Amino acid sequence: MPNASNFFTQQQQEAIRQAIMNAELDTSGEIRVHIENTCKDDVLDRALAVFNKLGMEKTASRNGVLIYLAVKNRKFAIIGDEGIHAAVTEAFWDSIRNRMLNHFREDRFTEGLIEAITETGKQLKSYFPHQTDDVNELSDEISFN
Repeated sequence: MPNASNFFTQQQQEAIRQAIMNAELDTSGEIRVHIENTCKDDVLDRALAVFNKLGMEKTASRNGVLIYLAVKNRKFAIIGDEGIHAAVTEAFWDSIRNRMLNHFREDRFTEGLIEAITETGKQLKSYFPHQTDDVNELSDEISFN
């Protein structure tokens, strides 16, 4: 089984990064993807730890979203900072998670991530539209551990 760093080909990584850039075009929100080998703890606890480690709580509008994936034990989570979490309902998070799960069950991890990123971007646009003075506060690169 591949490790986190080579789970996706360079072409797939670029497609994911491009999806992040596209999703962020119309919003001040920030989306990150983090991939690691295993998650020994509760997946939401681990995703929150990674969220904080990446400094995602430091965005001006507290509107960062992390998509976390542990490839070897197939755990994943999507979490948002206070700003986005206050704006969307739990049904939003469930919908994104279920869409990802449907793709992941068929080993379509790239497609699952891209759909989740795209849908997250649409929601972020509704609540956090792009501002003329908006800057990209967080890297669009996939992070690995």
